[in-house]
Amino acid sequence: MSERRIFEHPILDFDRGYEFYFDFEGKKIKAYEGETIASALYADGLRKFTESKKLERPRGFFCAIGKCSSCLMSVDGRPNIRTCVTLAEEGMEVERHGPKAEFPQTDVGRGGERKKEEIEIAVIGGGPAGLMASIVAARNGSEVHLFDEGDDLGGQLVKQTHQFFGSHQEDAGTRGIDIGKELLEEARDVGVEIHNGSKVLGYYPEKKITIESDGRLEIYDSQGIVYAGGAVENYLSFENNDLPGVYGAGGVQTLMNEEGIVPGEKVLMIGSGNVGLIVGYQLLQAGVNVVEIIEALPEIGGYQVHASKIRRAGVPIRASHTIKKAIGDEKVEGAVVQKIDENWNPVKGTEREVECDVICLAVGLSPDTGFLRQADCEMDYVPELGGFVPLRTEDMMTTQRGIYVAGDAAGIEEATVAALEGKIAGAAIYEELHEETEDTRRSKEEAKEGLDKMRKGPYGEVPKQGVKTCTVDEEVCG
Repeated sequence: MSERRIFEHPILDFDRGYEFYFDFEGKKIKAYEGETIASALYADGLRKFTESKKLERPRGFFCAIGKCSSCLMSVDGRPNIRTCVTLAEEGMEVERHGPKAEFPQTDVGRGGERKKEEIEIAVIGGGPAGLMASIVAARNGSEVHLFDEGDDLGGQLVKQTHQFFGSHQEDAGTRGIDIGKELLEEARDVGVEIHNGSKVLGYYPEKKITIESDGRLEIYDSQGIVYAGGAVENYLSFENNDLPGVYGAGGVQTLMNEEGIVPGEKVLMIGSGNVGLIVGYQLLQAGVNVVEIIEALPEIGGYQVHASKIRRAGVPIRASHTIKKAIGDEKVEGAVVQKIDENWNPVKGTEREVECDVICLAVGLSPDTGFLRQADCEMDYVPELGGFVPLRTEDMMTTQRGIYVAGDAAGIEEATVAALEGKIAGAAIYEELHEETEDTRRSKEEAKEGLDKMRKGPYGEVPKQGVKTCTVDEEVCG
């Protein structure tokens, strides 16, 4: 496959803008306006982005949303830059710095003096939860600043080409990419101050947060915070699982549906939940061969409607199977899979090789809660919600008064649930700083009713039990 960029797609239209070049270790790399450094390098054929610190084994990108360290490189002399969320620029110089970056000898910051500002509400994360919280608080009159590390807001919605389920009120029948655009447009219309390319570095007492934006340190002293930082992809233990070519399903979606670059020619999908099935079908739409989908459980984990589309396309789905190892030295060149029994033990003699150059892991998510831990929010391990989550009230306030949570950071559920939780958090934080209005009261009531409906289905009962576990009375909030 000589050209890895997608120029024809049944749903997406990739407007690439102008073409330019940047330098990578003495080689000129073609890029298009709006592409990240990592995506341009991947389109050029690069697979080894860095090395592990101890064993110096090759590493490729994994998450493609700035959550891991697999794509760190030096950019214009600045070490440890996450190339998956840093836009390529004409003439920039990029190089790999091995397992350990050298401290720069000169000041390579581009932002100038640090900035300090007092604001009313800081919303961290520009996915459906953060956007909805911003919209509700801003339309009632609050000054809202929304911070997101990426260039495009919408979170996971910006790469969801499928139509959502649920009721009409919760955008059923609408593609995720369109929902994200609508939320972003509404946020701008109600006056939300949007900060793209702004990475939250840390939390300090009295609701101060530090942001890195274009090489400059920014400090914001806020009255209230809504944290909607999303989730991180789960990994899976098997031999050679660190090879370039082993990617998270979200990373594959980002590369394919946002950047318009195919991840490989033959993909082995691990996991048959909704994510695995949906991403598998999206790979087929992009012209990629999905060789098979394997699932450790004895039955498919996602909706049958998604599984049926995969099967009609001729892709086998094999339950009670797992991956034993990835084959290859510098990158994935194949895999060994095998059957497992009802006790999850490998069945001897069932090992077989699968020809593939990409192993896509769709094995779940874990809430990204580092910021909340730093803010001393009380946490609890709730497996039904994906791991450690913050205790919160029915209005989404954590045990730290004035700090709210919404979306996957509060527990792994559907994107529609994230938006509804954001609606509650946005209304509640406005009421805490001001007073209840007809709009905030109605927003909370509608959102809570919507959450109740979403959690009544067969896939909502488990997270519903998890929410009961971590919900507390407001009296415990400090």
